[in-house]
Amino acid sequence: MTLTTERGGVDDAVVADIIALVGEALSEIKCIGSERMARTGLSMSHWHVLMLLARHGEMSMSRLAEAQQISLSNATGLVDRLVERGLVERFGDPDDRRVVLIRVSDAGRQLLEKVDLLREDFIRRVVGRLDATRLRRLHASLGDVRDAIGVVMSEDPDPELREHLDSYAHAVSLGLRTAS
Repeated sequence: MTLTTERGGVDDAVVADIIALVGEALSEIKCIGSERMARTGLSMSHWHVLMLLARHGEMSMSRLAEAQQISLSNATGLVDRLVERGLVERFGDPDDRRVVLIRVSDAGRQLLEKVDLLREDFIRRVVGRLDATRLRRLHASLGDVRDAIGVVMSEDPDPELREHLDSYAHAVSLGLRTAS
C-alpha cells in the first residue's frame, strides 16, 4: 500500500525511514538507560516490575505474573528481591485476605525518579543541540505522534491492550484523560 494519496505526497519510503529513525533513537536511549539501571544491581526483570507498578499502581501478585507472562512463583521471587531492597511493599487486600497486593515504595519511587532524571538530562542535552525552529517542529511532531498513538490504541480490538489503555495513569500520559 502506498501512502502517497492518503498522506499528501508522503510515500512508503518516508514512512519506512521514520520507523527506522525512531527505532534507532529509542534503542540508543534504552541502551543508555539499561547501563544506568544495571549499576543499581537490579535486573531488567526487576526494573520492569518497578516501572509496571509505578505506571499502573498497586496490583495483585497474580495480575503481576500475568502482565509479566511468568509463573506466580517467578513473580514472587522477583517481588521478594524488591521487597528485600525496600523498593516494593507487599500487603494484604483488605477485602480478600487470600490476595496479596504490591506497590512501589517511597524508596522505589525515588530510585525510578533518579533514573528518570538521568534520562531527562540526556534528552535535554540532545534537544539542546537543536535550534529554536527545529525545537518547535519537534514539539509539534511529538504531540501529533502522541495523539496518533492514543487514537490507534483506542481503536485496537485487543482486550489486553484495551486493559492497558484503561489504566488511569496510562491514559493521562497519552492525553486521553486529564489528571484530576
